[in-house]
Amino acid sequence: SFRKQDKKDEESSTSGNPYKNLEKASVLQEARTFNETPVNTRKCIQILTKIIYMINQPEMGEQLGQTEATETFFAMTKLFQSKDMMLRRMIYLSIKEMSTVANDVIIVTSSLTRDMTGKEDSHRGPAIRALCKITDASMMQSVERYMKQAIVDKLASVASAALTSSVHLMRHGPEVVKRWVNEVQEAVNNDNIMVQYHALGLLYQIRRSDKHAIR
Repeated sequence: SFRKQDKKDEESSTSGNPYKNLEKASVLQEARTFNETPVNTRKCIQILTKIIYMINQPEMGEQLGQTEATETFFAMTKLFQSKDMMLRRMIYLSIKEMSTVANDVIIVTSSLTRDMTGKEDSHRGPAIRALCKITDASMMQSVERYMKQAIVDKLASVASAALTSSVHLMRHGPEVVKRWVNEVQEAVNNDNIMVQYHALGLLYQIRRSDKHAIR
């Protein structure tokens, strides 16, 4: 009976992680599902989870190459047609994770800015965070208008997402972020304490990097 128990323990330890023995080739094959219509929400969420797991487990030895990641990323953009909230959240997460491996990730910029300014409030904050993760110095001008609007948004979750993401953007384009100081000052006076806190944090970063700031 001890042997049986040992065998059971062994089985449960290996079956505990369904992503442990992922094969890159089969995951890439599965990713073709992204091209199907209508979108199979449940299946696509599972596939995206596998891709994120692979990116974050380099010791697996089955790393996604740049070309493979880029092709998968392009296919994933087709999932924006789905209105499913859980899938959309996984798309945002995948954009952030895959941006470190794939090329041309800026192709999702228009989809993300559309979500940022859309009617679905639950999409707006995560879309801002995903957009700022893929924004580099060359894109700063094109996202500026959206970010300035988001910083003074009535919705606290949107304003906070924009303010915290702007701290990240300071690394790529401090001169551009400095131009948002009026909006940030406005956010300091927001009724929401979390927005105030994030606005003060960004204001501190702006002032610290500005040699001409009033001390």
